[in-house]
Amino acid sequence: MRKIYLAFAFFTFLNITTSQEYIITGIIADRDTGNPLEAATVFNESLKDSSLISYTISDKSGSFTLTFRSFEKATNFFVTYNGYETYKKKITFSDKEIALGKILLTLQAEELEAVNVVADRVPITIKKDTLEFNSDSFKTRPDATVEDLLKKLPGVEVDSDGTITVNGQEVKEVLVNGQRFFSSDATIATKSLPKDIISKVQITDSKTKKEEFTGQSSSSDTKTINLTIKKDKNKGFLGRAAVGYGTDERYQLNGLLNYFKDKTRLSLIAGSNNINNPGFSFDEIFDMVGNGRGRRISGSSGGGFSINNLSFGFGEGIVTSNNLGVSYADAEPGEYEINGNYFYSDSDSYNDSKTVRENILPDGSFTTESISEFDGYTSSHQGSTTLQFDVTPTLRITAQPTFSANWTDAVDYDSTITTNETDEILNQSISKSLSHNKQYSFQNSLSVIKKLDTLGRNISFEFSNENLYNTATSNFNSLREVFGENSSEEELDQESSINNKNNSYSAQLGYRQPLSANLALEFKYQYNFAERKNSKMVYDFNENNGAYDIFNETLSSRFIFENIRQIPSIELDSNTEKFDFNIGARYVNTSLENEDLLQEITFDKDYKNLLFNARLRYQINKTKRIGMFYRSDVSVPQASVLQPIEDVSNPLNIKTGNPNLSPTISHRLNFNYSNYNWMERSGFVVYSVLQMYDDQIISVTQTTADGLRRTTYTNQDGVYNFYGGVHLSKQIKKDSLFNVKLNISPGMSLGRNVSLTNDQKIISKYATYTPGASINFNFKEILEIEPGYSISFNNTNYNIDNFKDVSFVSQNGSFVTTLYWPENIIWGNDIKYTYNGNVGEGFKKDALFWNMSLGMNIMKNKGSIKVLAYDLLNQNLNTRRTTGETFIQDYQGTVLKQYFMFSFTYKFDQFGGKAPKSDRRRMYRRL
Repeated sequence: MRKIYLAFAFFTFLNITTSQEYIITGIIADRDTGNPLEAATVFNESLKDSSLISYTISDKSGSFTLTFRSFEKATNFFVTYNGYETYKKKITFSDKEIALGKILLTLQAEELEAVNVVADRVPITIKKDTLEFNSDSFKTRPDATVEDLLKKLPGVEVDSDGTITVNGQEVKEVLVNGQRFFSSDATIATKSLPKDIISKVQITDSKTKKEEFTGQSSSSDTKTINLTIKKDKNKGFLGRAAVGYGTDERYQLNGLLNYFKDKTRLSLIAGSNNINNPGFSFDEIFDMVGNGRGRRISGSSGGGFSINNLSFGFGEGIVTSNNLGVSYADAEPGEYEINGNYFYSDSDSYNDSKTVRENILPDGSFTTESISEFDGYTSSHQGSTTLQFDVTPTLRITAQPTFSANWTDAVDYDSTITTNETDEILNQSISKSLSHNKQYSFQNSLSVIKKLDTLGRNISFEFSNENLYNTATSNFNSLREVFGENSSEEELDQESSINNKNNSYSAQLGYRQPLSANLALEFKYQYNFAERKNSKMVYDFNENNGAYDIFNETLSSRFIFENIRQIPSIELDSNTEKFDFNIGARYVNTSLENEDLLQEITFDKDYKNLLFNARLRYQINKTKRIGMFYRSDVSVPQASVLQPIEDVSNPLNIKTGNPNLSPTISHRLNFNYSNYNWMERSGFVVYSVLQMYDDQIISVTQTTADGLRRTTYTNQDGVYNFYGGVHLSKQIKKDSLFNVKLNISPGMSLGRNVSLTNDQKIISKYATYTPGASINFNFKEILEIEPGYSISFNNTNYNIDNFKDVSFVSQNGSFVTTLYWPENIIWGNDIKYTYNGNVGEGFKKDALFWNMSLGMNIMKNKGSIKVLAYDLLNQNLNTRRTTGETFIQDYQGTVLKQYFMFSFTYKFDQFGGKAPKSDRRRMYRRL
């Protein structure tokens, strides 16, 4: 280790002392008007091989400062701006500071071949609604993934679980050549595709299909990334395969095969493992780590996962999974777009857990301790397709059908004991449940959009449906004992069958009428119909004949629930280059009908609500943007909380619905301000979200002296929650020597919750403050160091003296290092420290989690071998505490423990076609 640090220090000193630092300044302006050009791209390249040395962006006054270190005494200097001819100049460095004065750009009259060659190398281009990065301008290690590339881009952040943000806004989708890659899960593309096949990374505001076709501005606050494949890589095969086996019989297999041919793509993905990993990552350092680099340490369920609504496991414990997926995409711009995928998965999950829950009452408390064992199997099929046809330049038809089929089998054992404050046993129960479930669903959305003119007038029709069919059979056996004055004993041995059919349909007609070039009115009428037919038949065991043939009417139910909504709405929309706003109102007329065929109980409910929404965004300049968003919504009560029927499925907590409930009205207010200076590679984002609820549906609980509860529901005002924060980022780059990314992210959340227990209103107010910071330091793509730290201060206050206020501190630290030296050797360390001050006695509060990987590239970098140590210190744990208005609960469950694994990964690529002219010219120059 000491030799490595000495070598690192020597190379750093050598580069700093032998290279020279230079500064080039100037002002970019229009030749005809003299107006400054903001966000022009300024960069310079090496004379030897045209490799990028440094780049910057001009500010609102057109000024720029290009700072870099170089061994060369001269470079090629470029200035590019969308719609203008490229400025090129060879600069010889006689002084360390060179002032070029005013550089005048000429409007581009025609596309020249020389311009195209330079355009292929422009590191960053800022357009009205698109930010475009040139992949080759950002140096990474030779076998880097798209995720590694994104981490290099200014303003782009990628956290440990693969979530991407751009200037503080989350990226919801990553497209490849404009089309979805397998699913909406971005990590499948970013973690599996290699960086060297990517030409451009294009970042835009996310748009709906209608907004794309009609040219309307985006109504979303999220981003979409589109990856364009290089022309010479867009025809051929790209494949990855990995196999690993380790101690405790831990294993992982995964593979990916892509076939590209222009706009056509066919992909196959497969995986199998017993380490809680989707198997879709080909990260050469930590891809054989359960749940991806051990990010689930404590305070999390650990175990199952899902991708694009396809579940792998039940979400707890350890999962053994197998999966297979195929995806196809084809398109002809202006004519059609076809995208389809199919996934299959099966998994086994098991989890042993312990839960200790303190239930707090206005005049005392009682504790419930549960020990459970769970074992479950699930298999799933899912397929989806997007069919988009531009029948004419003004008419687009889009259909998106989706289907899924799921089968599950589960066995669950549970033992529960309830005690009072003096540790006297109030009640106890032992139960065993076996269940088998089948679920089939079909969803489809159809949209027809017709542009009536070129001014923005259009008409649209949208239709969607969801049809869900669920059957289940289960066997439930339990023994419940109640102690004290009202002692009793109850034994249940039952079989039940469930048959549910849920069908919903929605149709919407819209018309958009421009009032001026930047102002329009949009009228919509939406009709929704939803019907639920639920049947649950319960039969008790008959000791006389040994069969389950005694019908239990109390636990059985058969009801039909209908929900009809009619929603007329109007919106005023304005969109200019700098400013856009939207103001709308909608009238929601809801009719509910419920009929219980067994209990002979029926009720009808009608709700009428006037709701509003507004959006305002202002682009102050190329770097600053402010946005505000407001929306009110209505949520009608579910049938289960409306039906005045006792639900005794849990004999310790009998629930009864309330047919007099009102719907909940929610109000959501968002604010964000972003300022990213592309010239300085630094910026910050301020964000906040406030949610308030009128007539929030809350539980009303009565608890007896023996710990038995009865629960119903009511409406309550005064519930709210708020969260917000600041994200600051700064990137420091010195030529090709080193690159540093600094992130500081303080945040906070506040809230107020209400519940009713034993006729006493319980009000809890919570406040959480979480400052955090992280650094990414990269030295010549040889050494990468990523330290991070966050601390959270948590406080919850109650309005009743018997409820103790909760105050605790939690901390999370990380230190990740990756060393690519000596050549072909890769050494990775992922160290995470977690301290959870909100864990009860008997549970470990902290853990030091360390993964280590040592690998070697072989077979001319087509293959790699690796030894990985998961949880090197054997401290991984799965404990957490959750708090509510009337309870504090500690949980401890099964977690993946220490293992060591040896793995082999092989990459096979074969591309056809000639290289683009610009690439061939570079090769000629090098020759």
